[in-house]
Amino acid sequence: MWAHARFFLFSKIFRGRWQVISKEQQLVNEAIRAREVRLIGPNGDQLGIKPLKEALRLAQEINLDLVNVAPQAKPPVCRIMDYGKYRYEQSKREKEARKKQKTIQVKEIRLSPTIDENDVRTKLNSVKKFLKKGDKVKLSIRFRGREITHQEIGRKVLDRIAESVKDLSEIERLPKVEGRQMIMILTPKQQ
Repeated sequence: MWAHARFFLFSKIFRGRWQVISKEQQLVNEAIRAREVRLIGPNGDQLGIKPLKEALRLAQEINLDLVNVAPQAKPPVCRIMDYGKYRYEQSKREKEARKKQKTIQVKEIRLSPTIDENDVRTKLNSVKKFLKKGDKVKLSIRFRGREITHQEIGRKVLDRIAESVKDLSEIERLPKVEGRQMIMILTPKQQ
């Protein structure tokens, strides 16, 4: 039962219901459960260590919220601020950060050790297209039956493809056998 207490904090809301608050969310106003708090004013000035009731009263006088910004500190650090405005600005910052973030996908291309020359060219075009888009490429050769005894044939196919795209890519992982597959990973070159 207490294993969940590590991940969630429980707080009582005005209407007498219990609400689950994750670690990322701050405790606000009556949800704060400390006797004393280190108080920071709305302008960022230190107001010292105050009893919780006095801190709540100060926040209500200026029509703002009391937000616990450092619950693990001794005593917890609380700040007087407009919590709705703070959450709105925080969500805008997170949205902007997600916009700028580039996701790199790993595209897999499967080959066989006995692949024909025309098929290699077709697969090579796909590899070039993925690398130009900025995606990683995982080349895998699956050995069937007795083909596993001639791994050098599969290594030659992978080396030939890597040599053909060496101007677009770098080898992140050299050809390595895993079970009945040989895998090599190529990453796009940084311009």
